Amino acid sequence: MKPMGILTLIGLCFLVIPCLARAETHKFVPQKGFPTFAKRPPVYKVKPGDILVTNTLWGDWYERAGGAWPGEVGPIEIEGATPNDILVVKILKLAPNHDTAVSTQGPGMGALTADKSTPMLNDPAPAKRFVWKLDLKAMTGTLATPNSRMKSITVPLQPMLGRVATAPPGEESWGGLWPGQFGGNLDVPDVKEGAIVYLPIFHPGALFYFGDGHALQGDGEICSSGLETAMDVTFQFELIRKKTIQWPRIENSEYIMTAGCVRPLMDAFRIAHVELVLWLTQEYGFERWEAYQLVSQLGTARVGNVVDPNYCIVARFPKKYLPK
Repeated sequence: MKPMGILTLIGLCFLVIPCLARAETHKFVPQKGFPTFAKRPPVYKVKPGDILVTNTLWGDWYERAGGAWPGEVGPIEIEGATPNDILVVKILKLAPNHDTAVSTQGPGMGALTADKSTPMLNDPAPAKRFVWKLDLKAMTGTLATPNSRMKSITVPLQPMLGRVATAPPGEESWGGLWPGQFGGNLDVPDVKEGAIVYLPIFHPGALFYFGDGHALQGDGEICSSGLETAMDVTFQFELIRKKTIQWPRIENSEYIMTAGCVRPLMDAFRIAHVELVLWLTQEYGFERWEAYQLVSQLGTARVGNVVDPNYCIVARFPKKYLPK
């Protein structure tokens, strides 16, 4: 059995044991997506402890240049969730369900080209659309590179979800490209099979959204897209009652992780690491300045994205150094 963090254990104590007898497995095939993260009527409802077998959306964007993005799936209501709780999202399974993935790059978006926030005098980068062939049995992706010395390259896939979110506060409506305190377009490769994502709740029912499957993505997503494709995904939802967090958190068998999403990048870095120190002090019993010292020496940082309207940094602390 893999180690669990304190938040997970608290969730188990307060929620899972009383819910096991009534937990259900649901199958939900979404028919349409939404372009924004916002409070709206749920498209499906589950109870804490329930498992949801579903998928992200495929649409014109994947089929042709200039096609419309299909949007995100949701919102999913988790019965009984309140803003005084934390939503726990376990990603039990995640796998591509198409044999192609698309990655685009070009003017207006990308870490190495001009955009409206970073104007430059040089010519814009050319628009490019790369179609990767996916081998779903071998779990590899192949890209033809006819203009390079190597004429093709094959690499292992690492499926992830770019977007996991709860509906943001009040009547706020955030475009699908945005990450923030509610989650959203984090573009963090650690949001993958086996991960647990913790999200703050701003509305009754939590109103969970998901989408933006990437078969593979490097740190930073520097060209502005990963290997974009549709995914089959299985979630399990839980609640940690009467506890709150300010920013998304992630956990896997190796690390506890905290996300910060804002511009400039340095402020995202600060937010993520402040949140990590707070997690160590509030849930693991470390004194603040000793936690700061340990994060300084043992922590690692991962760049989720440096191309979205807000940048995203994830601060990670190895679980092997946590109290048992």
